[in-house]
Amino acid sequence: MVNTIIGRKLGMTQIWDDDNIVPVTVIQAGPCTVSQVKTKEADGYDAVQIGFDDVAAKHVNKPMAGHFKAHGVEPMRYLKEVRVPEGEKHACGDKVTVADFADIKAVDVTGTSKGKGFQGTIKRWNFSRGPMAHGSRNQRKPGSIGQCAYPARVRKGLHMGGHMGDDRVTVKNLKLVRVDTEQNLMLVRGAVPGGKNAIVQVRMA
Repeated sequence: MVNTIIGRKLGMTQIWDDDNIVPVTVIQAGPCTVSQVKTKEADGYDAVQIGFDDVAAKHVNKPMAGHFKAHGVEPMRYLKEVRVPEGEKHACGDKVTVADFADIKAVDVTGTSKGKGFQGTIKRWNFSRGPMAHGSRNQRKPGSIGQCAYPARVRKGLHMGGHMGDDRVTVKNLKLVRVDTEQNLMLVRGAVPGGKNAIVQVRMA
C-alpha cells in the first residue's frame, strides 16, 4: 500500500464536528497514478513513483515523454517517489486515491511555505526593537553581530536579516476530519504550508 498522496491546497474553511466548529484545510488529493516501480532486485530498494495532475503531451520535454511512454502511462505534471515495503506488489498504472485514507486518523502534510522575500530581524526572528525616543539610532537594527579580538568573525548561524519563507515545511499529526471520495477531497484540521493552489504531499502519520 502506498502511504503518500499528492494534492493541491484549495483553501481553509470551517465545519461542524460534534457541536464544535473545526477549522479545516481542504486538499484536493489525487487520484495519483503509479508511473514507475522500483524493486530491490533491480534498483537496490523498493519504491514507487506516483504522478499527479495530467498535462498535455506538448508541454512535456522529450526525456520525460520517453519516461512516461516507456512505462505506459499518460504524462503528469508532478512526480514523487515513495518508499514501499514490497515494490513488486505494485504495477504501473495503479491508482492512489483518497479512499485509501478513509480509515486513517492523522496525517503528515509537507509543502512549501509562503515566500516573504528579504525581511529584517524583527519580522524574521522576532527581535525586539530599540527605543523610539528622539535621538535614538537603534530602532529596528539588529545590534552587535560579533566580537573584534576573538573570534574576530561573525559566527555561523547568527540570526540576521535575510530571505524568509519559501521553505520545505512538514506539519505532523494533523487530524484527518473527513474524506470525500466522490470529489477527491480531504479535510485536515488546522493549517498546512503554502498558499491557495499550492502542491502538498499527504502521508499517513
